[in-house]
Amino acid sequence: MNLVASSPEGLENCLAKEIIELGGTKIKISKRFISFCCDEAAMYRIHFYSRIAFRFFREVARFKCVDKVSLYDGVQSSFNWLEWLPVQKNFCVYVTGRSSFLRHSHFTALQVKNAIIDLQKLQLGSRSSISLDDPYLVINLHLYNDEAVISLQTTLESLHKRGYRSAMGNAPIKENIAAGLIKLTKWDNKKPLIDLMCGSGTFLLEGVAMALNIPIKLQDNYLFENWQDFDREIFLIEKEKLSKRNISPCHDLRLIGCDIDSNVLSHARFNIENAGFTDFIELKNLDSSKLIVHDQPGIILCNPPYGKKLGKEKDLIFLYEQIGQSLKRNFSGWEFWLLSGNSSLTKYLRMKASLKIPVSNGGLDCRWIKYQIR
Repeated sequence: MNLVASSPEGLENCLAKEIIELGGTKIKISKRFISFCCDEAAMYRIHFYSRIAFRFFREVARFKCVDKVSLYDGVQSSFNWLEWLPVQKNFCVYVTGRSSFLRHSHFTALQVKNAIIDLQKLQLGSRSSISLDDPYLVINLHLYNDEAVISLQTTLESLHKRGYRSAMGNAPIKENIAAGLIKLTKWDNKKPLIDLMCGSGTFLLEGVAMALNIPIKLQDNYLFENWQDFDREIFLIEKEKLSKRNISPCHDLRLIGCDIDSNVLSHARFNIENAGFTDFIELKNLDSSKLIVHDQPGIILCNPPYGKKLGKEKDLIFLYEQIGQSLKRNFSGWEFWLLSGNSSLTKYLRMKASLKIPVSNGGLDCRWIKYQIR
């Protein structure tokens, strides 16, 4: 199979490594997506364990497309819709990209829909309906350089929705982005991991899931189960392996979350209980500047306000000064990783960065910055 994985911007290389480890081959890395090949077993396994991807798409057709006629004809002739889409089942179409002749995604999606239902009516005398809420197939058309690529979406929901985070504060980081950022730190599970402003607990929850090798929450219905060539036997074999997986030792696992807001911390506590991770995460309701941990040096994470979605920039200067001062006072020898969406604020840490990785968070251009605390 030829697949594409949509990726958070800046985490493409991290996602590529993950896909290789899960059985993907012929990796090609592009901005915000990864293309690769895999067999059926690897495809199912990737859906159980990929912590960074948003979605996966399976390419099923590719053809020259220069206008609405070639699009209509190409859709009808390039794939066996009559076998893959029963007339009593629903579908929907999404379009990305555009060509010199097809500039409006709504019109282009309508052409794809008409090509499929006209073929059904001609050959079968009936047609499928359109459904955005409960589609049997989700069809994606991508236009680029007068070429059309048709793919089938593998899940209805984005894979970043793990299911454990029902209580959220303001501007939470997405689960898959948090997982990718932790992987970039090369945390080895044996050192302590601290989130200075833990919010709803996303960094902590993803850290535990990664350390214990716990698969992401299974979808109630994978769309690939509706595909004509879906192999249920292979799928069940891979699913059975989940119960027999090697769970990493957890006796040394130590994660600490800190937040000054007791209401925010209650959200984290609820989510941690919901995920079943209360034995691995310690929460502290206090100002992070007062946090002292008597452990071997580990990794400290922080996703503070940037002054864009939360807080005003001029009011945050003291916060950044306080973070820098307390880290140098209490955590010498530790690594500190800061997600920064405002470079004018990070200078108030008065710390020298050793690494800056560009990433996107919530549509904002950010940097994942590493500091060695001395």
